[in-house]
Amino acid sequence: MYQKHVGEVFPQNPFKQLELAIEAVFKSWNSDKAVSYRRIEGIRGLNGTAVNVQSMVYGNMGDDSGTGVAFTRNNATGENAFYGEFLVNAQGEDVVAGIRTPRHVDEMPKWNKDVYGQLLKIKGRLEKHYKDMQDIEFTIERGKLYMLQTRTGKRSGIASVRIACDMLREKLIDEKTAMLRIPAGDLTQLLLPSFDPASKKKATALTRGIPASPGAATGKLAFTAHEAVERARAGEKVLLVRSETSPEDVEGMHSAVGILTSTGGRTSHAAVVACGWGKCCVVGAGELNIDEKKGTLKVAGQTLGRDSVVSIDGSTGEVMLGAISSIEPKLSGDFTLVMKLADKYRTLGVRTNADTPEDAQRAREFGAEGIGLTRTEHMFFEGDRIKAMREMILAENRADREKALAKLLPYQRDDFVGIFKAMKGLPVTIRLLDPPLHEFLPQDDATQTEMAQMLKISAEKVRRRVAQLHEMNPMLGHRGCRLAVTYPEILVMQVRAIVEATIECLRSNIKAMPEIMVPLIGTKRELAALRAEIEATIAEVKAEQDYKPRLDIKIGTMIEIPRAALTADEIAEVAEFFSFGTNDLTQMTFGYSRDDINTFLPDYLKRELLDHDPFQSLDQDGVGQLVKMGVDKGRSRKPELKVGICGEHGGDPKSVHFCHRAGLDYVSCSPFRVPIARLAAAQAAIMGEQAAKK
Repeated sequence: MYQKHVGEVFPQNPFKQLELAIEAVFKSWNSDKAVSYRRIEGIRGLNGTAVNVQSMVYGNMGDDSGTGVAFTRNNATGENAFYGEFLVNAQGEDVVAGIRTPRHVDEMPKWNKDVYGQLLKIKGRLEKHYKDMQDIEFTIERGKLYMLQTRTGKRSGIASVRIACDMLREKLIDEKTAMLRIPAGDLTQLLLPSFDPASKKKATALTRGIPASPGAATGKLAFTAHEAVERARAGEKVLLVRSETSPEDVEGMHSAVGILTSTGGRTSHAAVVACGWGKCCVVGAGELNIDEKKGTLKVAGQTLGRDSVVSIDGSTGEVMLGAISSIEPKLSGDFTLVMKLADKYRTLGVRTNADTPEDAQRAREFGAEGIGLTRTEHMFFEGDRIKAMREMILAENRADREKALAKLLPYQRDDFVGIFKAMKGLPVTIRLLDPPLHEFLPQDDATQTEMAQMLKISAEKVRRRVAQLHEMNPMLGHRGCRLAVTYPEILVMQVRAIVEATIECLRSNIKAMPEIMVPLIGTKRELAALRAEIEATIAEVKAEQDYKPRLDIKIGTMIEIPRAALTADEIAEVAEFFSFGTNDLTQMTFGYSRDDINTFLPDYLKRELLDHDPFQSLDQDGVGQLVKMGVDKGRSRKPELKVGICGEHGGDPKSVHFCHRAGLDYVSCSPFRVPIARLAAAQAAIMGEQAAKK
């Protein structure tokens, strides 16, 4: 094997062997698999790896020898039970490579009761010393136990929560340590759906393997890591199916929605890596006959290929044919404890981005303290609403536009009433219409003709209007506050709907707290002009409704243009709050299109021209500096200015830490990321306190 790869005969001088072994370890730092793993894990700033040189012990010396890998607690569920695997008459690589399916450590007393007893004592000693779950490797040479290494064990999100809470109850760690033990992003795993039991009963069972990492995954089959990467980039959901995985497969494992192998156990490479990532994984499904060259999988009398859809249950090990419907998770008491502690220690508020009463209610159940972004344009696409919207766009004068908008008004008002009721007295930031009007019109001839018939106008008129609205760069074009300047009647209708909904709720003893947010502001004069229009509409509706009490409706803006951040002190004079729209702020600062970045982002990440996708985690050195400048400048003119962030960065743990340091009042994110933001905010506060003490 050495001669095949190197082209030389294996050296017989032991010092030369040692020199080459050390050199190989150093060189492994820059291998493709190592570079990919560090990028995926966000590990950077290190110069290289270290090498330990030590004498070997051998687990392949006969039936009284063996090797194994174990966790001091179950790394998938968090259960406080010794969990591991071992092989008799084998070396350590045989376990982790997944070449052979090992035996569970519970079977060890039948083989060597004394060794098993020693392992249990060592398990307890290690946990008391390190105060965390440990991943250990051991070898038995002719009946004698040797401990090879111990390290903090990788674990699923479910296990992270349970282990932290259990160790808190066991008084091994305190509350703050428990908070820092749980990677905030891993909470996603607790919120993901599982397969519906009724749907599973109807599914065709193919086989069952070892449940290695919990979750439910459905996808088409990919037989190599490279194939999984390419197909995932093209938008497919794929399961990576392999006889066994190796470190070279990390990129494909990360790209796939789930991993399925025919060999290996719970401590094999595939299982440990998948568990650490929260990636659904089933290993050791021995009945699978996988031909990676042909791209086929034979099992249960069936031959499946790349277009076959398979579902795997990482909690039970079941492998099933076809797609299976899923259900929402049931959260444990430990999750509730973690959220309670997070709220105890965090100082940063957490809101949600929600456009419907259903989303608002779900977010509230996850602990959202209000809505940081309601996108009103999403309300215009359903049923008769889109017809009225298109009527408005096709109208040739303000009077006709107002007639069409009058049809939309009741829909908008009812939506806002539903959201205010769901939030029950919590603030709701409502963004006025943001996208360009062409997005509401059909772009192909057939749909344009259909729309013309529905509106009883000529198809030519529709095509002409579509052509008029066409923009070379719509992201920088006629959208946001610019629409309100050109068509103030749109703003008036939306503000009217907000105010009418507010008064309706208040008269029903439902506390409504709307905040009107004007998007895409770049100058103080823009916001001042539109604020005057908003205030006039509020006064008009109050008079019509004969509503005397003061309405507490704040008026602010979305900071998503670099110029707005640079002149935030001026803009703050006419704003009661800022909300940073970091999605567009990132686009405009980098000059990257969020929709097209994936055509070049993989190359940038591979060559380390970027540390990460700036649309997933906030660019703190560039975009972040604009945010910090906006906060400081805004509050220099108006100290009581409320400041938040409503881009999806609000649910990214690293970005939340930045927002805490930058002095924001709150972050806002999608409903399912609210718990992540709550925990990340607590961790930011605890780490800030610890840093201050140092």
